[in-house]
Amino acid sequence: MILPGAEPFIYRGSEDKGVLLIHGFTGSPSEMRLYGMALRDAGYTVLGIRLPGHGTSVEDMEHTTADDWMRAALDGYDMMSGLVRHVAVAGLSMGALLSLWLATVRPVWRVASLAAPIMIRAERDLHLLPPRAEARGKFLPKAPKLLKGVPQEYRLCYDAIPLLSVHELLEVISRVKGVLGAVRSPLIVMQSERDHTVNVESARYIMEHVGSSEKELFFMRRSGHRITIDIEREDVFRKTIEFLNKGSDTL
Repeated sequence: MILPGAEPFIYRGSEDKGVLLIHGFTGSPSEMRLYGMALRDAGYTVLGIRLPGHGTSVEDMEHTTADDWMRAALDGYDMMSGLVRHVAVAGLSMGALLSLWLATVRPVWRVASLAAPIMIRAERDLHLLPPRAEARGKFLPKAPKLLKGVPQEYRLCYDAIPLLSVHELLEVISRVKGVLGAVRSPLIVMQSERDHTVNVESARYIMEHVGSSEKELFFMRRSGHRITIDIEREDVFRKTIEFLNKGSDTL
């Protein structure tokens, strides 16, 4: 059963341009709602999808795979392309990886990559991760994050990480890393320098390895990992809208 507040959402706006929103690993569509509202208010149609195994229970999550998440991203794109003529994709964390990947398999109009974990800060601890065959049923508790001024309804996520799912996240990272050169869509990369999950060098790596000729990098200095609901979220919203509006001038 989907947790109240973790449901997918759609905001109708332009029939010409829309934005597919993809949430992060262990997160839910709730962390993309404020972002979606800002994009809606700027005139865009918005679809926030829920990835399989998310927004229900942490036990559900360990039964889903990288392939499941990628198929869900494809389904979201295909649904969005039935609503608007030009589909942009914006994702947070693992959702950013899926957004970059989508741009290699679908004609994505523009891409916003937010806190994409090409490199994770816990990489030096990955030797402690149980082998895939031994990881099922093992969960790592997550420390609660303080997010001032953001109601609980916009930050629903699991309080533990299924260790088996970490293997699937690493699979997503590996696949996306291997196809970055095939990303040709105009791109904005956003990253906080104080991100507790993602190595800040991830943003520079993406910028250096994508095939996009139009690309820009925006750093934040006060936020944590979930930049769509952190203290600089209004800057994220503003930069995304500016980036999308710039693309509208060339259509």
